[in-house]
Amino acid sequence: MSVLRAQAFRLFNGMTRRHKQAILLLTDIMLAPLALILAVAVIHNGVMFWPAIMQVVPLLPAIGILAGALSVLLRIHRIQLKAFETRAILTVALAAALLSVLRGVFILTTGMNLPGSIVIVFGLLYFILSVGSRMMMLCALMWALRQGKPPNRVLIYGAGTTGVQLAAALRSHPSISPLAFVDDNVAIQGLTISGLKVIPPANIARLVESHDVKRVLLAMPSASPTRQTQLARRLEENGLKVMALPSFAQLVGEEALVDHLAPVVPGRFLNRRQIEAVLPEGADAYTGRVVLVSGAGGSVGSELCRQILAARPRRIVLFEVSEFALYTIERELRDMARDLEVEISPVLGTVTDARLARMVMEQYDVDVVFHAAAYKHVPLVEANPLAGLANNVLGTRTFADAAREAGVARFILISTDKAVRPTNVMGASKRLAELVVQDLARRSPGTVFSMVRFGNVLGSSGSVIPLFRDQIARGGPVTLTHEDVTRFFMTISEAARLVMLAGSFAANDCGGEVFVLDMGKPVKIRDLARQMIEAAGCTVRDADNPDGEIEIVVTGLRPGEKLHEELLIGEGLLTTPHPKILRARENCLSETEMAGVLRLLRSTLATGDSGAAIELLTRWVEGYGPEMAVEATASA
Repeated sequence: MSVLRAQAFRLFNGMTRRHKQAILLLTDIMLAPLALILAVAVIHNGVMFWPAIMQVVPLLPAIGILAGALSVLLRIHRIQLKAFETRAILTVALAAALLSVLRGVFILTTGMNLPGSIVIVFGLLYFILSVGSRMMMLCALMWALRQGKPPNRVLIYGAGTTGVQLAAALRSHPSISPLAFVDDNVAIQGLTISGLKVIPPANIARLVESHDVKRVLLAMPSASPTRQTQLARRLEENGLKVMALPSFAQLVGEEALVDHLAPVVPGRFLNRRQIEAVLPEGADAYTGRVVLVSGAGGSVGSELCRQILAARPRRIVLFEVSEFALYTIERELRDMARDLEVEISPVLGTVTDARLARMVMEQYDVDVVFHAAAYKHVPLVEANPLAGLANNVLGTRTFADAAREAGVARFILISTDKAVRPTNVMGASKRLAELVVQDLARRSPGTVFSMVRFGNVLGSSGSVIPLFRDQIARGGPVTLTHEDVTRFFMTISEAARLVMLAGSFAANDCGGEVFVLDMGKPVKIRDLARQMIEAAGCTVRDADNPDGEIEIVVTGLRPGEKLHEELLIGEGLLTTPHPKILRARENCLSETEMAGVLRLLRSTLATGDSGAAIELLTRWVEGYGPEMAVEATASA
């Protein structure tokens, strides 16, 4: 059998298109006389059979030629076997009808002694033979094409219009064989649709095991993305590969493609008006200057670079420790800077490298430094306190010292609301970085040091927006650390514009200022999660709506995480020329105290003593609560 299959495959494969069309045409020519003989046999049923046959024998060549002419005229012989479907069958029916009519006219005009019913029977038989022969040839072709290949059986989930159309399309595929439909609709389970049985989802595991099914095609384009994701996850548990299919109406533009999980515009969840997109007059402070941004490849750093570029500086120095992040932002900015005649200088290195920091600032004659480089993911810094302190505190001191020695005009530290009475190592390290900058500000008349403090940035790598979006895309659940947790939020573009403006407000006579961005009212994270679920076209599953699609699960506060964040250590704020930027004057350490803290910190890092590092933070950072941090360090 395998030898015969292989020979048939070589025969089919060696045929040209013209050879195949000639065979189909010859088939049509031969089937017409055969249909006429069979029609005579059916009509006479053995009575006067041979005389009737002898009477129509002279007509057989003519009827064959006429059938061939109609096949050519209607282009039936050009229809591929695998494309032989409803329209082609109707064309064959038309040919059969025309052939019957012509046959009837010939009988009437010649006065042949044949019953009129033979015309109808002949047309029906010719139609059946023509369609049937093509179906048999298609089966033989598929049998040959599949020789030596194990059948790739698939299940089609969804027996609706799209599923039926998909089954029809796969029926002539040389390597894919649809096995059955799967559908949740109890009313159609057990029926046979388009030649395939409809089974309930509970029978999938048995069918997979008995027929070695490896793939399921989701033909449910009207189902929500969340519903499709949930189905896919359930099917993948059975070892199946799942692929989703849009409807054919969607593919040709009759229906809109479902895309509920398109990237979310973060600003829509602020519940307030965004700050104006046009940079105020403070941009003049950077025009024609050399501006260095540390952490240039990060979320805030990269947006700062884009905003600074719009101010037309002479050069932007991109300082970044991640090679890929530096490559990405350098490539993006270089295309934008070409028309603005701004030079882009990428520098790969860490802010703790004092030699590199001094060399870069002197080589490029830097005027302004935005220090955005920091480890800021709370749980990671909590688990790695020494690395966080080395980068965030000593890195800031190293970079700030290099700026002062190089005569940089302005140094702006990007800080965080987590530095206010911190309960985690990351926040405490940023508060120590603020104290470092405040200390240098008092004794550096040539450089204006300042800090800008703000809360969470929507859409950044550490924001809940991408986390929630990924969880929704997977079908949930969405994780929430506490029912009542709140955070201040601002978009990246808002934060970058205000940081630039605040940096231009700092003055020589009052360096060391802490600028606080007005971020409006804190946002309840549960409300944010609900808004994102609904924005994705889904519903929240809770006690009030047990049939919802995505559940919000409370996991508990992480080590060092606050329920509510703050922006001020002391009380009272001073205004600035911009209503969204406020100024705070906060207590700082003396020069002697700061030197002692840094000496002790370096000693602690040299010995790798995490406990001593926590004690240092407890003593010198106001409001730091070490209980949770100690537990996290002990378990790390």
